[in-house]
Amino acid sequence: MLALGLLAGLSLLSLLTYGYLSWDSPGPGETEARRKGLGEEPGAGDPGSQPHIVFILADDQGFRDVGYHGSEIRTPTLDKLAAEGVKLENYYVQPMCTPSRSQFITGKYQIHTGLQHSIIRPTQPNCLPLDNVTLPQKLKEVGYSTHMVGKWHLGFYRRECMPTQRGFDTFFGSLLGSGDYYTHFKCDSPGICGYDLYENDNAAWDHDNGIYSTQMYTQKVQQILASHNPRKPIFLYIAYQAVHSPLQAPGKYFEHYRSINNINRRRYAAMLACLDEAINNVTLALKKYGYYENSIIIYSSDNGGQPMAGGSNWPLRGSKGTYWEGGIRAVGFVHSPLLKNKGSVCKELVHITDWFPTLLTLAEGQIDEDIQLDGYDIWETISEGRRSPRVDILHNIDPIYTKAKNGSWAAGYGIWNTAIQSAIRVNHWKLLTGNPGYSDWVPPQAFSNAGPNRWHNERVSWSAGKTVWLFNITADPYERVDLSARYPDVVKQLLRRLSQFNKTAVPVRYPPKDPRSNPKLNGGVWGPWFKEDEKKKKSDKSKGANKQKKNKNKKKAN
Repeated sequence: MLALGLLAGLSLLSLLTYGYLSWDSPGPGETEARRKGLGEEPGAGDPGSQPHIVFILADDQGFRDVGYHGSEIRTPTLDKLAAEGVKLENYYVQPMCTPSRSQFITGKYQIHTGLQHSIIRPTQPNCLPLDNVTLPQKLKEVGYSTHMVGKWHLGFYRRECMPTQRGFDTFFGSLLGSGDYYTHFKCDSPGICGYDLYENDNAAWDHDNGIYSTQMYTQKVQQILASHNPRKPIFLYIAYQAVHSPLQAPGKYFEHYRSINNINRRRYAAMLACLDEAINNVTLALKKYGYYENSIIIYSSDNGGQPMAGGSNWPLRGSKGTYWEGGIRAVGFVHSPLLKNKGSVCKELVHITDWFPTLLTLAEGQIDEDIQLDGYDIWETISEGRRSPRVDILHNIDPIYTKAKNGSWAAGYGIWNTAIQSAIRVNHWKLLTGNPGYSDWVPPQAFSNAGPNRWHNERVSWSAGKTVWLFNITADPYERVDLSARYPDVVKQLLRRLSQFNKTAVPVRYPPKDPRSNPKLNGGVWGPWFKEDEKKKKSDKSKGANKQKKNKNKKKAN
């Protein structure tokens, strides 16, 4: 009895602390009282023409890992928001962190930013190219206050690459792709370790109180909403670290998942439960401070789940890091009082690049003619159920990924070298070439044992030398029936489309690591290390040396 009483007390305390209580909006008296406290007139927070935009990006959430996709993990907040909004059930992202984030913030495919290979590593002198205009920059032009909370992962080797230099008024979060949820330390390799929590352009030592990052980021969002004037439009980009490894979660979130034997799946479930609660608290804050009625909330995962780290993409094939559906088809939905067709499902083709033009248009911004976007404005598709303007998606072309041994121009009918890793979707058809990555189907039974178990996985044994696959994704979303031999004309058509895209590609940016990136040389902190002044000094010295040589040569000639 004593134990039960203690548990009940802790549960009540957690509810009071984190506000996981009610979906109801605050009463008019509470909202008006707050407005008077800010010196506003009654009705000041009424909806304007420019909506508040809240983009929530989860990290490594598997396709199955949401309640409304049949998961055993409870996600009441996500389920409710999606049910009252529009579920995106033909929604695509990229298979890894940096590519999805870069495409969201620029509206461009990877081949058009040079980030088509892998991710940006902590030690690389690389970042989202500075000549790319970003979504927050465009939103600022039309009066938005722009704030980012969470994971950046778009490079930081120069100060010009930092979030506050790419359009955000404020930034609170991490620069790298992963790290400890409590200490915020990250080791890229043995001896190359550093601290990774920032407020704007400086290490946030003062804010490091050992708080779990999901909760810490939510508290920051609440502070931003409390201090901002809801009469003015706000763009909030919340890029949670969860549910990316390392698999860590506060103890109370394990309560409902003791029965899951697989330790990685159990930890993953606890992390997702905490994330679901965090999004509930963000929603409550939007209502409490007068933003909700004129807000658009978009939820998305950045890529598929990683089964070895507890994620599930069942019944889709493959995992994070691959171009099978399990790596690129994501959980996604839009929730907003501004939607016309609430409570609906959108099965039209939508890609993460589409958010740039869609949100900018909703914000009454202008898309410059010289910015050649790969995204489309899909608001009417989502809100009104109209046909999507999108008919194809270039999933990627990666010319430096490990080449398929048996790939050749001959296998690509002289149109395409099938040794190159690539994937494209055109209407119902999807084509993959090269080495598409881990291709198993991982059913729920695979998580039934204490450790990783591939005994239950389904595999396909391919004939030696296979480097081309064709699927009708509409009829076969699980990629079980390869149609490349049956429809060679369709294969050729998609290969030609790949070739056309490839002609527009810019060179790959994937430099070797720079020893100056070591946090030991930067006060123990991961952060910008490239100094423009040093580069100028070196160039000035070389210019001076060249002048001296020229003068000497002139004297000798005389």
